[in-house]
Amino acid sequence: MAGSRVKLDLRKTLFLLPNMITLSSIFCGFDSIRLSGGASLEGGDDDYYRASLLLVYALFFDMLDGRVARLTKTQSAFGLQIDSLADVVSFGIAPALLVYKWSLFHLSTFGLVVSFAFAAAGAVRLARFNVLSMGEGGKPQKPSKYIVGLPVPGAAGILVSLVVANHAVGGSLSSERYVWPMMGLTVFLAFLQISTIRFRSFKDLTLNARTIGLVLFAVVSSAVISFKTEPAIVLVWLLSFYVMIGLVEALDHARRRALAKRRIHGITHDEPPESFPPAS
Repeated sequence: MAGSRVKLDLRKTLFLLPNMITLSSIFCGFDSIRLSGGASLEGGDDDYYRASLLLVYALFFDMLDGRVARLTKTQSAFGLQIDSLADVVSFGIAPALLVYKWSLFHLSTFGLVVSFAFAAAGAVRLARFNVLSMGEGGKPQKPSKYIVGLPVPGAAGILVSLVVANHAVGGSLSSERYVWPMMGLTVFLAFLQISTIRFRSFKDLTLNARTIGLVLFAVVSSAVISFKTEPAIVLVWLLSFYVMIGLVEALDHARRRALAKRRIHGITHDEPPESFPPAS
């Protein structure tokens, strides 16, 4: 009909926004794979540096899409699934190929297996996360204070930040000299992803002395590292610090559980004789 106006559904329009941000993360991962696949150390590490920067941008988009979805109240089961698929590409396959072409190729087939193990661990970690995050009808539940296993973007971020920092300082981490430490780090990060160690999600922070102390320490130490070395190393430090927080809290939790079991065991065996039935 002439003169009629198309009614714009604002909610449907807002629903597209976080998903477009997620697709931007997938594009960054896809282009990073393209660069890593065609790069070689004979021509310098510029292509690897650009590939790692693309994954840093993917990290930014990954942090942004969930916050935009919560802000616009457009969280959905579809958003949960596409976000995990994006993480498999950008933080599973892309960094695995990057670390293989950049360093682990020195170990030939063994390096390929280790790189694949990192990507496979990320896929398993994301599948478990989706199962734990889905409520009735497949809708995502409210984010909890802790996440089981190291988040895939965090594990990928450590590898990516090392490539960026190495380029900034003109280092030689990609050489055969450091291939075994890089292999050990890759295996360790793969293990942390599929482990049951709990890491903070920072989505339900409470302002207490402990939280404020951690934030202040992270800010001050990052400023010192940036001033004394290169700003690119700050990302390596912050992500490593995040992993250390999770490991320290896991050890403290295990210690408390062991003390509680010992206390219960001691109470059971220290009861007075009157509490036991008489011998027959």
